[in-house]
Amino acid sequence: MIFILKDNLYLCTIINLKEINLVLHTCCAPCAAPVMESLTGNNIHPVLFYFNPNIFPKKEYESRRDEIVKYADKIGLRIIVCKYDHEEWLDKINGLEDEPERGKRCKACFLFRLSETAKYADKNGFDAVATTLGASRWKNLQQITESGIQAVSHHQLTFLDRNWRKDGLSIRRNELLRQNGFYNQTYCGCEFSMR
Repeated sequence: MIFILKDNLYLCTIINLKEINLVLHTCCAPCAAPVMESLTGNNIHPVLFYFNPNIFPKKEYESRRDEIVKYADKIGLRIIVCKYDHEEWLDKINGLEDEPERGKRCKACFLFRLSETAKYADKNGFDAVATTLGASRWKNLQQITESGIQAVSHHQLTFLDRNWRKDGLSIRRNELLRQNGFYNQTYCGCEFSMR
């Protein structure tokens, strides 16, 4: 992937993916905005999939959800908002509560969220899945990639593995955060990441 600065937008040239039908798992607006801008700037208009039952407390979940829904509407992208079931997420990471950040709990969390994204994509005729999780400096890119590949392996889907931190997109993230006045959280999302 090659990024090009054009009219203050970082556009990526994604070889052989111009006609891709993509579901983009989104976390928060600050991380998602430069990814969404880059994709739409290259004529890829993903359907956004907001599935983040890991976020705690519910008020925090709602703040992040409302911000990404508002931004998706602003730039004209469709967003699917899934049911918030933190108890189900707690069941999925049961026994991993004491794991450190970027440990086994995070990997299980990524796999759960990306598996649900892949199920939606497969059921609704999409070609590929990607996630904005890798835009965050708090996340382990290898864990995200491994989880994405595993999630799509049960379906006829491609996982679009990209490092959304490179080639100016981290800088663009901060610019979009300021321009849009996004709510910017101070922890990854779950109660265990608050530590």
